[in-house]
Amino acid sequence: MAINELRSVSTFIKAAELGSLRRAAQDLHISPQAASKALAQLEKHLGVRLFHRTTRVMSLTDEGQRLLEDVEPAILGVQRALDKAKTSKDDFSGSLRITGPRTTFQAILWPLIEEFCDRYPNIQPDVLLEDRVGNWVEDRVDVGFRLGPSPHEGVIARKLFPLQMLICGSPRYFERHGVPTTLTSLSTHRCSVFRHPATGKLAPWHVKLDGQLIEQPVVPAIISNDEVLELHAVLSGKVLGQLAGPTAAPYIRSGQLIPVLIDYMPEIASYFVFYGSRKSQPARVRAFVALALERLADNPDYQLTSTELVQARRALPKLIRSLKIKQP
Repeated sequence: MAINELRSVSTFIKAAELGSLRRAAQDLHISPQAASKALAQLEKHLGVRLFHRTTRVMSLTDEGQRLLEDVEPAILGVQRALDKAKTSKDDFSGSLRITGPRTTFQAILWPLIEEFCDRYPNIQPDVLLEDRVGNWVEDRVDVGFRLGPSPHEGVIARKLFPLQMLICGSPRYFERHGVPTTLTSLSTHRCSVFRHPATGKLAPWHVKLDGQLIEQPVVPAIISNDEVLELHAVLSGKVLGQLAGPTAAPYIRSGQLIPVLIDYMPEIASYFVFYGSRKSQPARVRAFVALALERLADNPDYQLTSTELVQARRALPKLIRSLKIKQP
């Protein structure tokens, strides 16, 4: 139904209800001239007279009465639907569509979703994790997480934390294969290389040299498109790996992994949370974004300080000696 026809029918119903076109105009927040024009358009479109009019009174004709009985339930249903849509943005219920990268982000996102579900049990998170950058409009995304700036226009971006890339290995690996002390010495080491799930391409190692981010060639001993498998390979002592900060940080803090070549550690990008216009966002979206900023923005759990990195590296000789003592 065209919008002028909807206005005409709404004007007709309100005039029949109030018995006055002037009062109908006031109730609908339009001018009396606009109300009169809308009613005249409807009568012309239908080819019938809907009201008997005098200077003081207007009453329905038989045709007007039949039309009122036919259209009033439908128009009231439309109005209820519009009112519901208008107020639903303030409801803490319904679906919440969240997207983000699968690699490095699963372990970060789950505690956030778990806490959000505890706070708002009537909201259903609908989570899509994939390493490709999809079309957030077509995918009906409410909140998105991404490494680096958004490729989409019209979204608001808030920075969360930078992503460190740490070259690290287990004490067992260093006891067997030695410790690389220069970038060139990496060529003699067994290294893990990540195959990007979205493109199928091998992801190069990156290092920071003279303030610039450059690619560091390595010879892969293990290739995987799964971050968890790569982590297990590094923890087992089979290979060195360049792991993301959120993945490696808890194992470095526990002494299971040791960072090396820390002077060359890069921060390749930062994680951001993205969402649409602040004015039109439903309450559930605003609440989730607020929680994400509260829990993730500059969270020290996902980053290692320079002091932590130096202390972890200094602990390596002692760890290696203890391994040698334990050997039969």
